[in-house]
Amino acid sequence: MESKPFNGGQDASVYQDEARKRLELLRQSDLDIIRVLEDVVHILVERGIISFTDLPEAARIKLDQRAVARAELEGLADCLPAPLFEPKLPME
Repeated sequence: MESKPFNGGQDASVYQDEARKRLELLRQSDLDIIRVLEDVVHILVERGIISFTDLPEAARIKLDQRAVARAELEGLADCLPAPLFEPKLPME
């Protein structure tokens, strides 16, 4: 696909690169917020503020699947190099 200049002569690839970067930031942010929401739900259930069964069935299934996957991964942690489990620092 050939890029054609537009908007004051700037090349379309500049805008495409910028769009890709921003989409990647959003994707990473989505992954981060998913984990935050899982933790919030866990805390609310643990403190008795909500019951796990109050959540829609689809949400309960997804949360259960993710909890199982994390537990299985933690079980494999001894077999994996340590850097895989080091937390990422927030991007500035």
